Amino acid sequence: MAAITFYGNTESAGAANLIKHGDGSGIGFYGAGFGISVAVGQKQDSTFVTNSAGTDQGIKLRNTKYVSASGVSHNGGATIGTSGMPNYYAPLNIRFTHEEAVRVQNCKMRIFDRNDIAKQASGVSTYVYEVRHPDPVYSTGVNALTNRGEALHGWKEYDPVDLMVDTTFTSSPGVSGANSVVSDAALTGVLTTDGAAHQSLSHDWYVALSASPDSIGSKTDYGLYFTCEYL
Repeated sequence: MAAITFYGNTESAGAANLIKHGDGSGIGFYGAGFGISVAVGQKQDSTFVTNSAGTDQGIKLRNTKYVSASGVSHNGGATIGTSGMPNYYAPLNIRFTHEEAVRVQNCKMRIFDRNDIAKQASGVSTYVYEVRHPDPVYSTGVNALTNRGEALHGWKEYDPVDLMVDTTFTSSPGVSGANSVVSDAALTGVLTTDGAAHQSLSHDWYVALSASPDSIGSKTDYGLYFTCEYL
């Protein structure tokens, strides 16, 4: 049976934690700590698992703060390039599983208003980047996988005033996102080089997220939608 689950990469080292989205659990963005507002036009300084209203403090996740079109600050650190960001820096791990080894394709994600997947989230701009860097340490980008859903190493912005767009994610990323192509075989962390033809019981995507309110007040008309086909 096919399933999509969501995991949060915690601030400290260790296994990712399951986000029980079916019970109303999700990810919330805050200022210097839980419950602290993000100033209008600024980006979040902390990321937590929380409830649908953003009022229940769950585990603290790794924080990826948008700095520039291809720059990010991880957990308040100095700006680094998105292409050198390791998988585990990403606050969100999306996982597809199946009882038989399959490949996945047409993998897409969008940020929406939690009611209509064709409508942008209300009152907040969101920045999304698929991390494809299984090496456990930051580098200048030489270990970023070339097998990607989108070739450019820039954030995708979801702005409430824009038409809805999908972020395309990598086809068949494999366990821990470590499947790539032959040209990446020498990079640290690559397990298989089957490209989009790779079949596995599990496929993992890693997602950097950053958010900026466009006006004052809590932003709860906000959700993340992910879909893929499996063969």
